[in-house]
Amino acid sequence: MNKTKNPNTMHKTMSQSALSRRALGRGLVGGLLAAATATAADPAPSIRRRGIPLGFDNFAVRAMGWNARELVDHAEKLGCDSLFITDFGPFGGQTDDDSLDEIGRYASDRGVGLELGSWSICPTSTTFRKDWGSAEDHLALGIRMAKDLGSKAFRVILGNHQDRLTDGGIDARIADTVKVLKSCRAKALDAGVKIAVENHAGDLHSRELARLVEEAGPDFVGVNFDSGNALWTLEDPLAALETLAPHVVTTSLRDGQVWPSEKGVKVQWTAMGEGCVDLPTFFDHFQKHCPDVVVHIETISGFARELPFLEPDFWKAFPAMPAADFARFEALARRGHAIDPFQAPDGDARKGAEQAYQLADLERSIRYCRETLGLGVRG
Repeated sequence: MNKTKNPNTMHKTMSQSALSRRALGRGLVGGLLAAATATAADPAPSIRRRGIPLGFDNFAVRAMGWNARELVDHAEKLGCDSLFITDFGPFGGQTDDDSLDEIGRYASDRGVGLELGSWSICPTSTTFRKDWGSAEDHLALGIRMAKDLGSKAFRVILGNHQDRLTDGGIDARIADTVKVLKSCRAKALDAGVKIAVENHAGDLHSRELARLVEEAGPDFVGVNFDSGNALWTLEDPLAALETLAPHVVTTSLRDGQVWPSEKGVKVQWTAMGEGCVDLPTFFDHFQKHCPDVVVHIETISGFARELPFLEPDFWKAFPAMPAADFARFEALARRGHAIDPFQAPDGDARKGAEQAYQLADLERSIRYCRETLGLGVRG
């Protein structure tokens, strides 16, 4: 990340570039939007099957409040190859070996693979909670649970965007996370479980996450790649994938739109095929460089986040943003357009509306991945 640009120069360049409000305001959309109209009744006649397993991240249907077995049942209903349970909640506190073995068998009997995750293992992150003891205790518990479930990976996070503004910045938080990771190296290797650190909620730029993995040890640490979160660090998800591909062991993926705002741009995550990310090219690269990695869909849509990069204070969180990476984000933004947020009704109907919205988003995404992108293994 040594090729940097002075923030003041960047602001001027950004305001004069094709990322201007006028240029972006035209709402130029790439060919992906046309492809997104494919339906189950009219699949692409020349679809190329990629042989990439397909599943979903349970956070995509968080409003359902399902337990682990119910999530497995939904994965089977959708014809998924895998289910990524990224928090301990669905296990209802039953984290003993026998209970987890039983859930693992329940999933296996239905042809659904399992992967496991949890939250922050950085003890100095603004997001860290002591629900599972120390950071080391939390990580050790997750490794043991992953082994019991038959998961090859255990997903963790550093934190979120606010950690970039803490004392010492993101470099200090990376150092703290690496220390915790190294404390559990032997446990991870003995269990045959790789710890998968996610680029989460604007905390880590892809190049920073790659550095974290290398510093901790790529023999037992890898990446859970989140394409939507890459947008929050001003990255084209394809560019971020190119950086992280050698380390990716699992995924939480979604599409997204980017468009201009008064202060910079807005980003809104979408169902697969409904954003401006070049998904065919993305999965061409994924297929070549991430063999045997499962694609999990984590749809989190319906709201926009503003990235106010036209304000000088914004760059305090990104003092060393690579100019080439930001240029690719600019190019992505030129393909995007504004979309309306989802607004659930107030009152008793709210929960049901949120559940229906999340279920529909995930179902459309799985269908698009299978019928347009050629993902999925089982029939």
